Amino acid sequence: MRKIERIQTGLRLEKRLLKTLKALAEHLDISTAELVEAMALHAFEGKAPFSPETRAKIDMLRQVYDLDLTAADSHATHETDTE
Repeated sequence: MRKIERIQTGLRLEKRLLKTLKALAEHLDISTAELVEAMALHAFEGKAPFSPETRAKIDMLRQVYDLDLTAADSHATHETDTE
């Protein structure tokens, strides 16, 4: 095992995306932070982070949380005012 140092950060994420990530992390029995960290490390190497089985679970969770955003939306969204 490699030793690393983690720091606390505040990320603002789209509400339905966060719900989906939290549910997936729970399914995988890891923290949401560990999930995001693993996804980033895979992406930095151009590798897919999920198996076909996990992708199927993600598709189901996207339906549960009504997550209709896609990768194409990542550069075409803007935040709404919430109160």
